[in-house]
Amino acid sequence: MTTLDTAAPRSARTWIASWTPEDETFWKQTGSKIAWRTLTITTANLIMAFIVWFVVSALVVRLPQIGFKLSTTQLFWLAAMPGLAGGSLRLVHMFLTPIYGTRHVVAWSTLSLLVPALGWIWAVQDPTTPYWILMTLAFLAGLGGGNFSSFMPSTSLFFPKRLQGTALAIQAGIGNFGVSVVQFVTPWVIGFALAGSLLGDPQTFTRGTTTSPIWLQNATAIYIPFILVFGIAAWALLKSVPIKANFSEQFDIFRSRHTWSMTSLYIMTFGSFSGLSATFPLLIKQCYGTLPGAPDPLAYAFYGPLVGSISRIIAGPFCDRLGGARVTHWSGIGMLVCALLVTLYTAPTSMDSFPVFVAAMLGLFFFAGVGNASTFKQMPMIFPPRQAGGVIGFTAAVAAYGPFFFGMLFAWSFAVTKSPNAVLVGLAIFFALNVAMNWWMYARRGAPTPC
Repeated sequence: MTTLDTAAPRSARTWIASWTPEDETFWKQTGSKIAWRTLTITTANLIMAFIVWFVVSALVVRLPQIGFKLSTTQLFWLAAMPGLAGGSLRLVHMFLTPIYGTRHVVAWSTLSLLVPALGWIWAVQDPTTPYWILMTLAFLAGLGGGNFSSFMPSTSLFFPKRLQGTALAIQAGIGNFGVSVVQFVTPWVIGFALAGSLLGDPQTFTRGTTTSPIWLQNATAIYIPFILVFGIAAWALLKSVPIKANFSEQFDIFRSRHTWSMTSLYIMTFGSFSGLSATFPLLIKQCYGTLPGAPDPLAYAFYGPLVGSISRIIAGPFCDRLGGARVTHWSGIGMLVCALLVTLYTAPTSMDSFPVFVAAMLGLFFFAGVGNASTFKQMPMIFPPRQAGGVIGFTAAVAAYGPFFFGMLFAWSFAVTKSPNAVLVGLAIFFALNVAMNWWMYARRGAPTPC
């Protein structure tokens, strides 16, 4: 059984004595300050997690141009591998917070990001680095993806239900900024010697007939101080809510049909957000990279996750007001329309269609971000606190496979059809099915479980 302790369990340094956020007096006098401080520190750590998780998507578009002999399929595999790892590790992380508590989980999982960050500094400096090593480091980048499924359930425990939509949207939305940060910062930071010769020599970057020096190792080196500072801050400043359950007790969430319906809805929203974030640079390169005046993929790719992150933050308060199910309904329809619109601009004959292609993709990111916020509002309304945390962790774990499956599906689609449209049409059908399910179970008048 899940227990809410009245005395501090284990260590008072780690565990809060009691936690009753639904009590207005407790919330105003004590709870609010602790909850918002925890949200701030955990969100800073979550940004680092997303940065490490998606850094491979920013690296793969540069590797062939500094001498790595990699095929298109190999590049998509590298972009997909963090998603495979992130989803698998989230299945572990979803159980950690009720066992070890917020303080230990946030601090140690953040410090673990140093492993892939340091590994990529070394690997990119030698074009003869074996492919299996690159794949291993891409998998280890998924450590960042795993963190989400313990950080977000932790946050849901700290806030009253009336504020959980806002709190979770803020944390996930700002955390998702890590994707845009890594895709925006990478082209800039690799353009100069970050620490003189301390981090190694530059590589020769070849584009067409021109060459220039770049320092690709800077792409992860720049974040190492932040990982250290935020991880140590989590250890020093965080405490844990005394809601505990052992490993076996947490399996009760799988007996509810709502666990599976919400998982499908979150795959639609966050699975699409994460999958498209990881593959957007390669989509631009594959669809428009051979045209005269072809764009630098990273000059545009960061806008997608940026739009999705902002829309998630903005949508949170609206979900608290309007209800998550109604917002999920309209976000799913928006995603369906945008996915079909993108298919019209994936076989261009000139750069004239590129702005519309990017606009349609940004629309897809926008509605995915809105849906990310609304589904996270639905889950705490359907389940009690500890179960809600578990469901949030599980749905996030499954949806985190988005980068892996999107990478694999787009690799297959380009290999077989020379186009991404088969995947995009399949997504539109999946979106339509989820819109219908959400409407019937949660959004329609007289729905059995309105939320």
